[in-house]
Amino acid sequence: MNPKDFRKHAHELVDWMADYLEKKDSFPVTPNLKPGSIKSKLPEKAPDEGEAFNKIMSEFNSIILPGMTHWQHPKFFGYFPANSSPPSVLAEMLTATLGAQCMSWLTSPAATELEERMADWLRDAKGLDPSWKGVIQDTASTATLCALLTAREKFSKYQINKKGFDGYGKFRVYSSTHVHSSIDKSLMVAGIGKENLVRIEVDEHFAMVPEALESAIKEDLAAGFTPLCVVSALGTTSSTAIDPVADISDVCEQFGIWHHIDAAYAGTALLLPEYRWMIKGHEKADSYVFNPHKWMFTNFDCTLLYLKEPQYLVNTFSLTPEYLKTASDGEVNNYRDWGIQLGRRFRALKLWFVIRSYGLQGIRNKLYFHLQLTQLAKSWIEAEGSLEIVAPVPLNTICFRYVEKNASLDQLNDFNARWMDAVNQTGEAFFSHTKLNGQFVIRWVIGQTDVEEKHIQEAWSLLLEKLGSITPIDLP
Repeated sequence: MNPKDFRKHAHELVDWMADYLEKKDSFPVTPNLKPGSIKSKLPEKAPDEGEAFNKIMSEFNSIILPGMTHWQHPKFFGYFPANSSPPSVLAEMLTATLGAQCMSWLTSPAATELEERMADWLRDAKGLDPSWKGVIQDTASTATLCALLTAREKFSKYQINKKGFDGYGKFRVYSSTHVHSSIDKSLMVAGIGKENLVRIEVDEHFAMVPEALESAIKEDLAAGFTPLCVVSALGTTSSTAIDPVADISDVCEQFGIWHHIDAAYAGTALLLPEYRWMIKGHEKADSYVFNPHKWMFTNFDCTLLYLKEPQYLVNTFSLTPEYLKTASDGEVNNYRDWGIQLGRRFRALKLWFVIRSYGLQGIRNKLYFHLQLTQLAKSWIEAEGSLEIVAPVPLNTICFRYVEKNASLDQLNDFNARWMDAVNQTGEAFFSHTKLNGQFVIRWVIGQTDVEEKHIQEAWSLLLEKLGSITPIDLP
């Protein structure tokens, strides 16, 4: 593609993008397709000769687009959002155009220094300890793995990195029973083993019980295990439960254990001063992660990992062969040494665009609006006699289900699953589920960038419509 054609097609794509953003709520949220239906429309072999851009775009519109789940749709209420915004999209275009590999200061000074400044901006805007330092990772899964590996190497004085696990085979890691699955995977990758993840009981609000944590650590010490790390959650994936960070920090301090705070989703709420109670005691922890790509209108992927003592992270990952050494190494942050990947995208640019375009107050206003909509939807559910909310709603996730007297747990679980599926199959809205105390519950997460009251009203009408249309529970 020559520069002239690139310019022409780039303008066409920008028009397509603007049209999509304007009409994204006109698409089905999820496609009604069978597995393999997209693949069957694609040739089995790659073309030998190049094809016209117009043909490629035509097939994008006819084959690919109908097979997409529209995560930016304002009635996408499942999982947690991976929301975006026009400023972030524009920044991604610049990032792709520059095509920079931002592994060190020398390879792109502006990328390194902008990343450092963005980490500081968000640290201060969220009320984190001003001495902590941050680095941008791709996802919270990677950031948590980095924290766990750092805890491992700090404990072993970097001997596991050097010699392997000889003499270090009995580590334990602790989290609540509602921990995200990425913690299990981190233990697998770190060589600790997922069976050494100790799941601590939760209270009636689904938050970790510090006393149970302390007891589990004492039992492991008596059994010859080595307690290594505790992962607490600000906003569990199932219900956005808030673990008591201060009390957990005290337990970790007592036993000399690394404390990692997973605030992947709910951490954005710390931009609101009245939610800073969630982070009380964090200054005694060791690391903290949150995802601007979930609820801060920044395109996936973009994660901030903060550390109280970043030198332990750098010492864990620093490996500088001769061909990567530069004269400026002692004066700058080379972020290739702050994580697993050597190669790094210019993720700080989209953060800069988003924060400057909205301003912190503009971001806060959107968060307040989402919280307001959540309370409105919560009031509708509470007023419906056949429904119940089964977890606290500290933020913008509502866990609810249909209930019926004399129905068994299995019957209720089956009914609620059929209810959610009936709603999702319409393509008009999308919800996901979890299980709390064995109960199948529907999760309603209200956090899309452009969600409005009309969207939750339409979703509520759809929920009630399908509630009345599916086969009822057959009671004895």
